[in-house]
Amino acid sequence: MPQLSLLTPLGDLTLSEDEGALVSLDWGRVPDQTPTSLLTAARAQLQDYFDGKRTAFDLPLAPPGTPFQQRVWQALTTIPHGETRTYGDLARTLASGSRAIGQANGRNPIPIIIPCHRVVGASGALGGYSGAGGPDTKRFLLALESRNLFT
Repeated sequence: MPQLSLLTPLGDLTLSEDEGALVSLDWGRVPDQTPTSLLTAARAQLQDYFDGKRTAFDLPLAPPGTPFQQRVWQALTTIPHGETRTYGDLARTLASGSRAIGQANGRNPIPIIIPCHRVVGASGALGGYSGAGGPDTKRFLLALESRNLFT
């Protein structure tokens, strides 16, 4: 499986591709890298995102998961840059329970690009985040997007 790493304000991230689509974004760096055209484009889009030059990603995605997880992850991609939704909002949209939404959100294999960080608790509490740094990383991403609304 081709992989490509990049250095970001959150540390090293590694993108993985399978059959012409992104399948994961993981924290850390891999020693063996294969810079395909898709992975190079994804790296450039992530760098633009962190530089405040990009508010949406335009990449083929194929995150492995159950049909329900796929529905949740698709719904996450509709949350606009700089905005949040609650677990309850998504549960109502998808006719599901908030806990099931939270579990699917936590299993998102392509964080940042599939913006699971944009989902918060009903009270506005951040909730968890599966990426390295947990809630601090989520807070960083939300602040980054908030700043980018005004640039």
